[in-house]
Amino acid sequence: MSTEAINNILSQIRAHSLRQDEPNAASSKGEFAELLAASIEQVAKAQQEADEMKAAFEAGMEDMELPEVMIASQKASLAFETTVEVRNRLLAAYQEIMSMQV
Repeated sequence: MSTEAINNILSQIRAHSLRQDEPNAASSKGEFAELLAASIEQVAKAQQEADEMKAAFEAGMEDMELPEVMIASQKASLAFETTVEVRNRLLAAYQEIMSMQV
């Protein structure tokens, strides 16, 4: 996932949180789920592209250079680590909410 993609996702989240005129909670739940699914799909795509570049480099394709392969691999790794950290934070927030006394 590129920096532009991460910034795009963050700007969408910020715009969504600033929106005051939500008609109902169900539509916002759907939008969040769609945003989350799209983000996970982008991470999977970045990992797949990095794997394809690695395979092409290992096969000896002349147009694949090691720096490009390493950069793609690091981008995919960073995107995955970010996704895991977001998941961990969401889980921690959920657990904190569930432990609150009403």
